Amino acid sequence: MRVFDVVEAHFTKELPFALYSKPNDKRVVAYLQEDTIIYKVNDFTEEGFVFAPFSKGERVYIPKKNAQIIIEEYIEENTAYRGRIVTHVNDEARRHFEDLVKRCVIAIENGEFQKVVPSRKESLAVEKVDVLALYKRLLSCYPSAFCSVFYHPEIGLWIGATPETLLRVQGQELFTMALAGTQINHERDEVEWGQKEQEEQAFVTQFIQEQLQPFVSELKLSEVYTKRAGKVMHICTDIQAKLKEVTVGNVIEVLHPTPAVCGLPKIASRNFLEIEEGYSRDYYAGYLGELNYSVLQETSGNTDLYVNLRCMQIEDKEIHLYLGCGVTIDSDPHSEFIETVNKSSTMKAVL
Repeated sequence: MRVFDVVEAHFTKELPFALYSKPNDKRVVAYLQEDTIIYKVNDFTEEGFVFAPFSKGERVYIPKKNAQIIIEEYIEENTAYRGRIVTHVNDEARRHFEDLVKRCVIAIENGEFQKVVPSRKESLAVEKVDVLALYKRLLSCYPSAFCSVFYHPEIGLWIGATPETLLRVQGQELFTMALAGTQINHERDEVEWGQKEQEEQAFVTQFIQEQLQPFVSELKLSEVYTKRAGKVMHICTDIQAKLKEVTVGNVIEVLHPTPAVCGLPKIASRNFLEIEEGYSRDYYAGYLGELNYSVLQETSGNTDLYVNLRCMQIEDKEIHLYLGCGVTIDSDPHSEFIETVNKSSTMKAVL
C-alpha cells in the first residue's frame, strides 16, 4: 500500500506523523507533518491531529495546514492473524500494584473520593520493532477500535487500539460514551456484570451528564450495553446531546480526564494518582484524534477524539505498556491486578 511506504519514508527522516483508522472503517489516514516544530494547542480553535497528555506535558498537534494528508483503503494482508491471550504474571509487579490498590481503597474509605483509577507501567525489552507491521496487526485484530500511531522526535512514538471515544462533535451534534468495568471476552451472547462493575460505570455516566449539562441541551442516554474490545469487554452507555454556543475546548476541558481513567471527584483522584502511582503517565490516558477538521468528510468544525488506552510507548530497545483499572470501595486488590493482566493481552498479543 502506498500510504505505508510514504509513512515509512517519512519516519526514516524523523519527521512527525499520525497514522490512524477509525472504528469499523477500512480507510487509513496519514497526517505527515512537513517540519519538526512542536505545535501546541492553545485555545482549541486549531485544526489538525491532536495528541494530549493525561495531566502533565505538552498538548501538541499536527496542523492541517502544515501537513500532507493521505487517505487509502486498507486491504488486510494477513487474515489468519488474530493474536492470542498472553497472561504471564510478574510477582513483583503484582505485589506493588496490589499494595497501590489497597491504598486506593483506604483513601475511598476515608472519604477522599468515590472512585479512582490506578495504573501501572510494564516495560518489555526488545531488539527491534517494525512499527508499521505492528500497526497492521492492530488493524487486523481490533477493527472496532481506533487504531493509531503517533510520532514526534521530541515527544516519542506511541501506538494503540483504543475502544473509548472521548468526544465527537459534528456541527451542533455531540456524542460521547461512559465506559467502565472489564472482563474477558468469551464471545458469549449473555454477559453478567457484578455490582462493583455496574456501580463503577454508573459513576462515569453520572459524571459526564453533570459536566455536560451547562454546555448542551436535549441530552439522551442509551441503554447500558456490553462493548466488546478485542480480548476484553466493558459496560457502556452512549450519550448524545446538542451543543450550545460554546467552543469544543470548553467540553474537552470538563470531560478530560473522565472517571474511566482518573476517578471521581476528578481533582482529588488525579492529585492522589500523581503522588501514589510512582511514575508519570505522560500520554497514557490522554486523548488523541481529529480537532476541528474531519479528514474523511473534508469538513471544518468537526472533532473526533479518543482516550489513549490499550497503548504502548516504543523506545530504542524497550516497549512500555500502560495498564489501569477502576477501584471502588468494594475492590479486591488481586482481582484488580488480574484485570490489568487481561488488558495487557490486547497489546502483548500483537507483539
